[in-house]
Amino acid sequence: MARAAGVSPTTVSHALNGKGVVRRETEERIRQVAARIGYRPSAIARGLRNSRLGLLGLIIRPFDTLDSFIPAGVDYFLRIAGSASLTAMEHGYSLMMVDDPSKRGRPVSALAADGYVVTEPFENDPVLSLLERERIPFVAVGADIARRDEFVTMDTLADKQAVQMIEHLVSAGATRVALVVGTDRNAWNLDSRDAYLDWCARVGQDPLWIAIPEAQGERAGEIALDRFFGEGAADAPDAVYCLMGRQASGIARAAVARGISVPDELLVAAGSGALQNQTMHPTVTAFDLQPEVIAQRAVEAVIRLIEGEAVETPFEAPEALLHLRESTQRV
Repeated sequence: MARAAGVSPTTVSHALNGKGVVRRETEERIRQVAARIGYRPSAIARGLRNSRLGLLGLIIRPFDTLDSFIPAGVDYFLRIAGSASLTAMEHGYSLMMVDDPSKRGRPVSALAADGYVVTEPFENDPVLSLLERERIPFVAVGADIARRDEFVTMDTLADKQAVQMIEHLVSAGATRVALVVGTDRNAWNLDSRDAYLDWCARVGQDPLWIAIPEAQGERAGEIALDRFFGEGAADAPDAVYCLMGRQASGIARAAVARGISVPDELLVAAGSGALQNQTMHPTVTAFDLQPEVIAQRAVEAVIRLIEGEAVETPFEAPEALLHLRESTQRV
């Protein structure tokens, strides 16, 4: 940066953080060069961190591909943010929510926290790379699937949950189980898919699955039903495990609208519950992932890292709670 602007590193620092005396023309040139090359004044953030602000950051990566920070009916993010904030306060810290700090143009404060919790990171996630490069302590809730052993990580147990739900569907009468996952390349989607494929290989079932963007919400129902029951579809399923609660509700609604009885002809279950699962008819069986406990464990882990303590990795998320409802209850 200093070389690009033709000045010393000290002048760059003074121009970007308002310290010292820098001619107005020089300061403007430095800022223009910084904007052109995407320079991030991490020295400022490091200075803030060195003074230990007592501040934690929460970065919820699924927001990057959702169409809203408050998707209709989904309380998972509110629950995890609320619990993370209260747990931080319990330990003498404050908590701020941060959008992707690896984006160009992010505010300096985005990297000012003493440590971060990053939920559902993507494959080769640039946020984790940035935090590692800046030597900022962090905990990943869910593995970066390309670098599973490189960071302190909470195992969210998506593979075990997938097998548990599939076995529940089989016990409820299913003979052919289909899977619907999201398109984000994160551990929840890909570990669930791999567990499903392993289960299919064990029991001799031809896999039947589809990936639908998370932002589709309930609209995913029609997409999934077209894939599983549309013209040209063969060997239709009698059960669907859908990771997202909103999408599971959409599948149940679309099935009923097409004259497919839920649960008599089609069992439907969700990997993470939404309000729609509890209020529609038929109600939809779903996991409660216990986001409050997830947040508590993750925040306590990152505080230990900040304070120089070791954290075993991976450490496990709480066991998901299975709420049985009408969509998998055949009479």
